[in-house]
Amino acid sequence: MTRSDNHTLIWTGSYTADSGGHGAGIGAVSANPDGTLTWLGTAAKADSPSFIAVHPSLPVVYAVGETAKTVQAYRRRGEFGLEAVGEPWAAGEAACHVAVDPEGRFLMVACWGDGQVLLYELDTDGGMTARFSAAPSVDPHRDEESDGGRPSRAHASLMLADGRIMTTDLGHDLLRVWNYVPRAGLAVDHEVVLPKGSGPRHLVQHPGGTVFVVSEYSIEVFAARAASGAGRFELVSKGPATAGGAQEGDSAAEIALSPGGKHVYVGVRGSNRICVLEVGGTSGQLRPVMDYASGGDWPRHHLVRNGWLHIAHERSHDVTTFRLDPETGLPGDVHHRLVAGSPTALVVAS
Repeated sequence: MTRSDNHTLIWTGSYTADSGGHGAGIGAVSANPDGTLTWLGTAAKADSPSFIAVHPSLPVVYAVGETAKTVQAYRRRGEFGLEAVGEPWAAGEAACHVAVDPEGRFLMVACWGDGQVLLYELDTDGGMTARFSAAPSVDPHRDEESDGGRPSRAHASLMLADGRIMTTDLGHDLLRVWNYVPRAGLAVDHEVVLPKGSGPRHLVQHPGGTVFVVSEYSIEVFAARAASGAGRFELVSKGPATAGGAQEGDSAAEIALSPGGKHVYVGVRGSNRICVLEVGGTSGQLRPVMDYASGGDWPRHHLVRNGWLHIAHERSHDVTTFRLDPETGLPGDVHHRLVAGSPTALVVAS
């Protein structure tokens, strides 16, 4: 929720002691007009709320408990407090991502540990009322395997502009497209197979309809597009996420768009870079422009907001802020650094 004094409230996810982290739960941060961040405090104590989502119209926040294998709803209390609503709901192993339907009908949880894709229906107050487990993934590359197969690793969900849902399976190199069926959960629409070993992680949809997917293992960005309407998505391009190439020990993390969709920002852990790519016309072709030091260790997640780029560093326990050039979209030097315990997500409280 944007405060009346032009300060924006941001929720932070974190890893806590149960995961070897130094966070205390869901944090509350004030984003100031000058680009600096102010730590307001712990909004809710929780065990490793590593990813957060906000209800589109209600003062309700959802967080996965990655180690606890749960998802929990919270209601806003006061300026930045959060109060748990009911008991946590069971999720799967290493529940690592949560996303909410733009109409507030349901939320999605992706579980890295066991590959589960889960849908929870919501009532008019934002509370969870039912849980549905989607059909498990089948490795499309299984015929190439000689070691008994690879585990499914569901990692993120994206609500598409046409009302469908796309999820990533990092272990099976799959994009899965779903239709929501009220009181039944999810029905598979179709799947898009990525090259073996690429590891699709997070994804974002361009205003023009193209979905950009960053791959954790191959450190590339794939572009998928539906020909028309609610048609099948097909891969239309792929290319490196970095201008300077991947380095040994690197793994890609978050992908985000500039507000107008002209630039894409990819975080790369290991070499600790933010990579800027330019979106070409209506084709969705990406061109790596430049790589920048992220200003910390292990950039797990980042947020583009009002001309600023905020980067959460899981291992150096801080959030760095860069001003983005309004013409080129490129960041300058580190503008501000906020100390925060093992931050894993940055989500505007809308």
